[in-house]
Amino acid sequence: MNKKILMSALCLLCMALRPAGAAAETEDTKNMPVDAALQTEDTKMTADDVSAQAEEILQGMTPEEKAAQIIITTPESLTGSGQVTAAGDVTKEALGRIPLGGLIYFEYNLISPEQTREMITAAQEYSLERTGLPLLICVDEEGGSVTRIAGNSAFGVTDVGDMCYLGQSGDAEAACEAGAYIGSYLRELGFNVNLAPVADVLTNPGNTVVADRSFGPSAVVDAMMVEQFVKGASQAGIVSALKHFPGHGGTTADSHDGEAVTYRTKEDMVSCEWIPFSAGIEAGCDMVMVGHISAPELTGDDTPASLSRTVITDILKDELEFDGIVITDALNMGAVANRYSSAQAACMALNAGVDILLMPADLSGAVSGIAEGISSGTLSQERLDDAVRKVIELKLRLSRQEEASAQSPVSDGH
Repeated sequence: MNKKILMSALCLLCMALRPAGAAAETEDTKNMPVDAALQTEDTKMTADDVSAQAEEILQGMTPEEKAAQIIITTPESLTGSGQVTAAGDVTKEALGRIPLGGLIYFEYNLISPEQTREMITAAQEYSLERTGLPLLICVDEEGGSVTRIAGNSAFGVTDVGDMCYLGQSGDAEAACEAGAYIGSYLRELGFNVNLAPVADVLTNPGNTVVADRSFGPSAVVDAMMVEQFVKGASQAGIVSALKHFPGHGGTTADSHDGEAVTYRTKEDMVSCEWIPFSAGIEAGCDMVMVGHISAPELTGDDTPASLSRTVITDILKDELEFDGIVITDALNMGAVANRYSSAQAACMALNAGVDILLMPADLSGAVSGIAEGISSGTLSQERLDDAVRKVIELKLRLSRQEEASAQSPVSDGH
């Protein structure tokens, strides 16, 4: 079936199932998706302007700076320190050497609202001083079992709970509210990217990795929930990342420890796993995270999906028409780190079509590996530039959105 026809049918079905009163789109700029906000008079910056500015920045970067710009890692990996709960001279010096694209924080980095805001603000200042670009500040805040912030009473926010309960409720409005609520407290703390929602359909009831993190076993219900969660997060000014393409719901093993395999066929995935991802993409999601799942029925071998051109370029980018940013799952996970060096994994991922490398096991090895790949010809300059360009453009859009929000009059709630 033609993909557009399939998606049109799905959208109609989701609209029919959506409860009355589901969240509607607003005309307020701050509640628009980032790309839509760009087109308003308030932002004074068109998509062409963004592209031109991104190209100018790109052309002024060294190979090592380009390599660093497509990596997101922990503050500990960046600085070589133990537990990091502040950004000071050590962080500034490290970002001077390796001007990363972004940082990801975990619960042990996040002690209180004031400490978190100060740490993120300082890191952003160092990045702007070094590159003129903000950092992508990321966190896994799915709700329920994966909460880096809501699980800490010091932050005074409510945990929205595991996504499986939203799926069971069938309440799309609640999914939108969950995305918006999480997004609102993340943005207030200084985050701009939430590595959520889980778009995996739970096709294997024995799956303990995705389990309650998934909206459930129904692709249509999951698609409706994913769409609304993404829209809610976007209204709060937060970038979402759908995970874990091509679908982790049919596996049994945990790719954190080693190889995880799905034997679902392409036909299975077209009719099930990829429906929520397509819905999230149609909703304007800026990122898709590719898992380290081996899918031999798709690729013909045991290459992790995160390093597979078939999965990323042929299917996700070409067939599902995703033109946003493809990010890997954490590259220090056993499914990749036990088989490849960080330099190998970085070049394989980029050649496969990845745009952002998340948490390489060896940060310096990944940066030097990319630069050496360009020098040796095993990695094309065009592919690297394409990835860097996408990251820069997203950052410019987020910056313009932030400026527009700051210039908007404060609502009195009436």
